[in-house]
Amino acid sequence: MDSGLLVLRLVVGLLIAGHGVQKVSFRLGGNGLAGGTEEFRRDGFCGGRLTALAAGGSQIGAGLFLAAGLLTPLAAMAAMGVMTVAGTVKRHKGLWVQNDGYEYPLVLVTVAAALALTGPGRWSLDHAFGLTAWPLWVPLAAIVTGPVSGLITRAALTHPPATGDTTHEERPHA
Repeated sequence: MDSGLLVLRLVVGLLIAGHGVQKVSFRLGGNGLAGGTEEFRRDGFCGGRLTALAAGGSQIGAGLFLAAGLLTPLAAMAAMGVMTVAGTVKRHKGLWVQNDGYEYPLVLVTVAAALALTGPGRWSLDHAFGLTAWPLWVPLAAIVTGPVSGLITRAALTHPPATGDTTHEERPHA
């Protein structure tokens, strides 16, 4: 079981982190911070560069912590939050990924929730630091808080454009 959790954590965590790297740099096929900023603008987000940096940084941090098995319930919560936001962006396209739907973000949210519940296994930094006996309320709170925080973030950072407005960067947010 521990080897399976290690493989799952490494693959999912590094994919989430890589997705964040793409948002803020030219690495791994990314379009740099300007490209990440433009992607968020196209998706209806305000905040410009700060939004791209926060999303990319959250994905990088959550992914690396999941891959390492460090503070696993909190890492899973952060991963669920950012991937819930991604799912809301793709929701109107339906479920399936071949239509650019939310299938992939949903899988990542589900895997992060499962890792919060199972723990990272013996081959993890949590185990090395003796952090394997999280009380049940911690992963349960993470499973609720992650997606809810993603939905709140999406609502707080999404503003319909004013007539003729093509950017959201200068708009104040609530």
